Order: sequence, then C-alpha cells, then structure tokens
Amino acid sequence: MQFKPRRSALYMPGSNARALEKAKSLAADVLILDLEDSVVPAAKAEARQLVAKAVREGGYGQSELVVRLNATQSDWGVEDLVTIAPLGPHAILVPKVSSPGEIMMVAKALREAGAPERTRLWAMIETPLAILNIDAIARASADPMSRLDVFVIGTNDLAKETRARLVPGRVPMLAWLSMCIAAARAHGVEVLDGVYNDIANAAGFREECQQGLEFGMDGKTLIHPSQVAVCNEIFAPSIAEIAWAKSIVTAFASPENAGKGAIQLDGRMVERLHAEMAERTVSVAQAIAMRETA
Repeated sequence: MQFKPRRSALYMPGSNARALEKAKSLAADVLILDLEDSVVPAAKAEARQLVAKAVREGGYGQSELVVRLNATQSDWGVEDLVTIAPLGPHAILVPKVSSPGEIMMVAKALREAGAPERTRLWAMIETPLAILNIDAIARASADPMSRLDVFVIGTNDLAKETRARLVPGRVPMLAWLSMCIAAARAHGVEVLDGVYNDIANAAGFREECQQGLEFGMDGKTLIHPSQVAVCNEIFAPSIAEIAWAKSIVTAFASPENAGKGAIQLDGRMVERLHAEMAERTVSVAQAIAMRETA
C-alpha cells in the first residue's frame, strides 16, 4: 500500500517572487503556486512567468508542486494551461469544476499542451453545481485519461455562492463536506479541506483541522506558513495510533489467525476491516517518516 502525504497544502501567491522562493524552505507536503484568487488581474501575466520559472527551476524538495490555473473560460486560463502544462508540475489545480465534462475537457487540453503523464489533475469543488454533481465528477477518475486524483474543497467560494455563513463548526456546510468525502472515497479520489481564514485564531484553526481529520479529509489547504506545523501534526497518526495499528497487523499476520475474520486483542474485538485500516495507518506513518528524513 503506497501513500503520499498531503496533510498540508499551502497556497503561495504566484505574483510574489519572494514567497515562491521562501516556499522552498517550508515543510508543507503540497505547495500550490496560485495564479487565480491571490493574483490581481494586472499581475496575471507576470505571475504566470514567475510560476513557470519556479516550476522549471525546482528546488522544492519533497513537496508536491501544484499550480492553480485561472478558470479556462477566463481571460487568462488557456494561456496559463499552455504555459504551465509542458513544464510537468506534479498537478494542475483547476478552479470551479462543476461537471465531469469539464474534467475531461481540461485533461484533453493538458495532453494537447504536452503535459507529461505524471502531471495529474486536481479539481476545486467550490460551486453549488459541483456539490450536486459530485458523484459524477468523482466517477470521472475511473477513466485514466481524466488524470483526476484530488478534490480541493473551496469553502470560501461555496459560502459566497450559497450565502452560507462561515461559522465555527461549519454547520451550514457539513452536509456538503460529507457528500464530497463519500463521493471521493467511492471512486478513489483524495480530498483536501478548505482554508481557515482567521490566521490569528490558533485555537480555532486547530479545532477545524481536527474536524477535517474526523470527517475523513486527507489534509487541509492553508493560507499562511504559520499553519503548516499544526496541520502536519493533526493529520499524522499519533504514536499511540501507530503502535495499535502495528499490533493489529502483527496479530492478523500470525499463522494461528490466518483464517479468522475476527480476533480478540488486548481485550478488544478486532475484525479484518480493522486490519485493513491499520495497514493504511502504518503506511501513512512510514510515508511521513520517509518525507521528514529525506
């Protein structure tokens, strides 16, 4: 079982050369070089060239390098795609995806622009129509030509488009978050939670990270480097969780338990499905350890 840590995904403004350089020293699992929301229209062309230079030169260590384009129907999206795709970032993040047809259209454009196969497609889920179509969008990942690997939840845009309030606990959005996770898990897509806007509220940020973890998110998108360490901590298995997972894996691997669907371990009833969950926990822990020692 292979696992790629995506605990923390930090947006970096593509128009800020200093920020793009600083990103090389950060411990985020994913760096999203942004050409969309964080870049004003007058700076779009310059940002595109700065991001292209950053992708070409590399130097971002173990972090996955993802570029968020402007929407293809915007004045800048097509030029973003044809400039960035051939450079082979780990993924292209497409904003405002609302249907599976949009996934396949962008995937086709990536091929035609010369994007190498390793460049995957990530989709922003940030419109009411995307929520209503979420199963169909996730189902597109079954087609290898789609390149679809990850959903990124755009909670700020969802709030804007639905008029839902961004409140502690996110009660207005819980159904939508659950729908995204269920669709993603049904079709083998990973999910990254939306951003937390109140940078100064460390306690609130920690609580929302914990909520995302408990919901089943694979990680969280971030807007400030100060959020990376807490996010990495919360979305990593604890020492106790790793130890328990290893004990389950070891127990089911023993010859006397080979044909059993359930066993008793330290006073608890443990089933084969728990062994599968435990194997994933161990894989997650190993991948994180490898990343942090590389």
